[in-house]
Amino acid sequence: MKGIVFTEFLDMVEKKFGIEVVDHIINESKLQSDGVYTSVGTYDFVEMQSLLINLSKKVDIPLDGLIYNYGLYFFNVLTSVHPGIFALYKDPIELLSSIENHIHVQVRKLYPGAELPTFKIEKKNEDHLEILYFSERAMYMFAKALMEKTFEHYDQGSEIRLEKIEDDGTKVRFVISKKHGAYQQN
Repeated sequence: MKGIVFTEFLDMVEKKFGIEVVDHIINESKLQSDGVYTSVGTYDFVEMQSLLINLSKKVDIPLDGLIYNYGLYFFNVLTSVHPGIFALYKDPIELLSSIENHIHVQVRKLYPGAELPTFKIEKKNEDHLEILYFSERAMYMFAKALMEKTFEHYDQGSEIRLEKIEDDGTKVRFVISKKHGAYQQN
């Protein structure tokens, strides 16, 4: 997993919970890296799992909630670091349907070796998208948060439902509908 995911995660934890919590989760996690990350480095996902589990225990927030909130936070990183990607698309459905064939291609150019989830479009029209998510990391709530923030970025309302195809969250169907009118999220 690319280091930027770790550095931004620890930044979010510090901003939301304080530096003491960052120190606590690093110490409790017994990390091979000792919790020292660079944004361009590559680190074992097991370290992220350990950090998340220890943060969940410390702040008493379920893992899915933490992962979702990290996705909301990380979206702001994406828009500030890669604003050009968002400028290429005029619509959230258009952007989301291009994740696999355009955005992830660009991410792999910027971050060689990045291990990304796979997305497969099942159905698409201008107001609706059904997309399958595949990832051994099961961070589907991170993906859901990024999808919601994409609609918000384009000032569009949406309804995003997820259906776990695999109970462990490694395969999930997202059913996404655009809501017309002012921004509203469900």
